[in-house]
Parts: sequence; structure tokens; C-alpha cells
Amino acid sequence: MSFARLVGRQRRFILFVIALLVLGGVFSAFKLPVALFPRTQFPRIVVSLDAGDRPAKQMELQVTRPVELAIRGVLGVRGLRSATSRGNAEIAVDFDWGEDMVSALLQVESAINQTLSQLPPGTVFHAERRDPTVFPVIAYSLTSDTRSQVQLRDLADYGLVPLLTSVGGVGSIGVLGGRQAEYRVSVDPARLDAFGLTLRDVAQALSASNVLTAVGLVEDNYKLYLEVVDTRLRSLEQIRRTVIRSGQNGLVELQDVADVRVESVPNWQRVTADGHNAVLVQVYQQPGASVVRLSRDIGAALQSYAAISHPAYTSTSGTTRASW
Repeated sequence: MSFARLVGRQRRFILFVIALLVLGGVFSAFKLPVALFPRTQFPRIVVSLDAGDRPAKQMELQVTRPVELAIRGVLGVRGLRSATSRGNAEIAVDFDWGEDMVSALLQVESAINQTLSQLPPGTVFHAERRDPTVFPVIAYSLTSDTRSQVQLRDLADYGLVPLLTSVGGVGSIGVLGGRQAEYRVSVDPARLDAFGLTLRDVAQALSASNVLTAVGLVEDNYKLYLEVVDTRLRSLEQIRRTVIRSGQNGLVELQDVADVRVESVPNWQRVTADGHNAVLVQVYQQPGASVVRLSRDIGAALQSYAAISHPAYTSTSGTTRASW
């Protein structure tokens, strides 16, 4: 029997199979995740180390090499490559393709934690897998002609980040740019020396005056209350009136030896959008999440938040720019 005759006799069954395949393809098309990059498990882990302002040579001897030796003991490590600079080091750890990278990440973190006690005090590290989810898939820039960079950064940190992390499919939120406010104490060495004080005295006085701690429990009427001492500094005047030393000759307050003012934290990154300084809010997806659905859900959440909290919000549909 020829092939053409066989197809002719079974044409109904063949058409039925083709129809099933088409229906299955259409159904799967609506279920497949959509992403900027294919879901790939790269066999690489990158470890970032920070040890302050330590010179590069000391950083290599005291931090990079001990951590490399610790990581080499992890099962499945194929190779290491490191780059060391002043106070920072980055180590790329390669594994074989097909390795369980979740387990490998845990083993690398465990090996570094075991050697942390041998590293210089204050050394911190961050380890992450290298896969497409470490790159942002959506970014929103916040600009304003009336609000300061500090206000825009506060809006991003305390308004948008909690909002966007509650959207399904969001892995994490990153914020770049803007300014963060801080109280800055500029000590006058001459005035400090005239009172016989040191910088350590100033630092200890400020630390002792800025405390929030639990001191005990009180039981009353079948209820248990937590007693808290709160002496946190909340204004410039309170900081200026901080007592550094008291004695028979009177009080020495912080304003007697230093100038206190509101400044911003030094920032080495600058973000611009449409010719304005901006704050960049970056959205990272969860593995397997659909970028199309994620973008739609985030847009709806931002519109609802803006309508309630910021009536002056303006945005153009289809773009990733928001202005206040």
C-alpha cells in the first residue's frame, strides 16, 4: 500500500490529530512565560567582598586569597577568577554545566562564612548566581521640577519599593540615584582641644544619647507590657544640645565644639532622565515570571498608588517614565 493511499484512507484521523496539535499549541501559547532572556542556569557564582578603604595589596593578601582558598574546597568548583581593588574584590566561581546552582550557592556562602572570623573586622560579602534574573527587566525614572532629590529618593524607598514588591512575579526592587538626608556633625578641632575633649568623646556622647532599647516587662491586669527606653535624637536642636561632658565647671554641649546641619549622604552615582536628575527604580523578575504580565500589573499598581497618594502624577501610557 502506497503512502498516498494510506493518508487518503486515514485522512479523518490525521485531520483530528492536526486539530488537536493546533489547539494544544494555541493553549500553550497563552501559558508560556515571556521574558527578555531565555531561562538558563549559568554555572557561575559571583562573590563581592567589601572591606572598607583597605589598600589593594593588603586587600589581596588579607581578604581575596583566604576567601579563594575557602571556595576552592567547595565540591564541583571548576575554576576561579578574581579582581581586587581598594577595599573591594570580586571573585567569579565557575562550575560544570548541569550543576545544581542553588546547592552550589549555599555551599559557597557556607565556606565564606566559616572563614569570616579570619578576615579583617567589618568585612562583608554578597554572593549571587549569574542568571538572567540578576538583570532588571523594567526601570522607572522619577523626575520632578518641584521636589528635591531627597524627597524623590524617599518616595522610591518608602513608597514605591513596598508597593512594587507586593506585585506577583517581582523578585526584588533596586533604587539608584537621588539623595539620602543625614545629620552631619562638623567638629572644630580648636574648640574641641580647648575643652580637653577628643573625637571619641563626641562619638560616645552621641551614641549614648541616641538609644532605643527594651528595659523590662511589667504585668498589670493580666496583661504583659514591654518597657522601652527611647532617647533617639529627632531634631537638629536635640543634637546640638547633646551633653558631651558635665562637671563643676558646667556643661559642654555639642554645639559648643561642632556645627550640626542637615546634609545628604555622599553619592558617587548620578542618574539622569530627560535632562533632569532622577531616581531610577529597577524591577527584577522572579524566575519563570512573565515580563508582559509583570509590566501590566506594575503599571496598574502605580496608577492606583498615584491616584490615591499623588494626584499630580503624570505618566504616558507605554513608557517607563513617571514624573512628580
